[in-house]
Amino acid sequence: MSTTRIDYYEMLEVTRDADGETIKRAFRRKARLVHPDVNDAPDAEDQFKKLNEAYDVLSDSSKRQHYDRFGAVPGAASGSAYNVDFNDIFGGGQAVDLGDLFSSFFGGVSGARAGRMRSDGRDMGATISISLEDAARGLTRQITIDRLAPCDECDTTGSVDRAAPVTCSTCDGAGQVIGTKQTIFGMMRTQQPCPDCGGSGQRVENVCTECEGSGRVIDRQTVDVQIPAGIADGQKIRLPNMGEAGIRGAVSGDLLVTVRVLEHERFVRKGHDLNVRLPISMTQAALGATKQIESLLGVVAVEVPAGIQTGDRVKVKGAGMPIVGREEAFGSLYCHLEIIVPKKLDARSQELLEELGRHFGDSETSDADELLVQGVGGKMKDFFKGKR
Repeated sequence: MSTTRIDYYEMLEVTRDADGETIKRAFRRKARLVHPDVNDAPDAEDQFKKLNEAYDVLSDSSKRQHYDRFGAVPGAASGSAYNVDFNDIFGGGQAVDLGDLFSSFFGGVSGARAGRMRSDGRDMGATISISLEDAARGLTRQITIDRLAPCDECDTTGSVDRAAPVTCSTCDGAGQVIGTKQTIFGMMRTQQPCPDCGGSGQRVENVCTECEGSGRVIDRQTVDVQIPAGIADGQKIRLPNMGEAGIRGAVSGDLLVTVRVLEHERFVRKGHDLNVRLPISMTQAALGATKQIESLLGVVAVEVPAGIQTGDRVKVKGAGMPIVGREEAFGSLYCHLEIIVPKKLDARSQELLEELGRHFGDSETSDADELLVQGVGGKMKDFFKGKR
């Protein structure tokens, strides 16, 4: 089966010898056109994913070299390298007016849309998945995000000469223009955002071609996320000023990173505590024993008291999850006991157990038989409720 090779250079409209800065500029230019928030085409999201894929490969020297040589990059897939939802890239999951977004991105230079231009940057969202071991130890994780970042070309001013914006002459800085409209009730006074400044009350005279006067550009950045030991599933980490940049130096939004902690094959977490199944032999259950088990943070000694029953649990203080914000504080580890009865016995083992059975009077009425006589229904009800 033949497959059609995607030409990343053609997609970004750059030559094969283009340098990194040229590729970055091309990506920014194309992203402004195909992003789903500003492009109504049915395949806009797919186009943006492919554009991201092209930039991800051509902006990385090793990936680009492999692509130039073999025409493909192992593991490259549309959208696979990014940690930010399409719904979050410009709004952090908030309701976003697309007209306001389009106007605010271009800084009002190309005309206003419905509503007053937003100056401050929006928050963005991202999600990281980690193992329970990582949650217990804490770690630093790098993520790559596409964001509206401050424009370096104009130092966020939106102006080629980095001059401050001037008062809009159309609205005299009010950001609104007054007009009249004929209605069935006669002439009515109207007020709407200024079409020349987008409602900001200010205009940039010598517009920066890189950001088109907004003072911010689409950029890809790698961010270090410090994940504290003991973090809970669903907890958010806030990275100040790493969200959407504000227009012409206005306040930037934050990046909110949601941490998802994956389920573990051995341990079940409940708050700060951990739960684990601990099999023991019937002799250990009868006589008591010290069991060594590997926990998330090292080897733990579990003191099993004599006479323990299946379903009972042993609590080990301080062997659970770290408690965020409290130094050297940990939850507990609960070991749920399961008594393992051997399925096969040699002659000597069988002889010893038969002797032990006779010693306990198993041939007569035993403790277990007495339990059956005394209110079976209540005992089973408590058992299934976990009240044993």
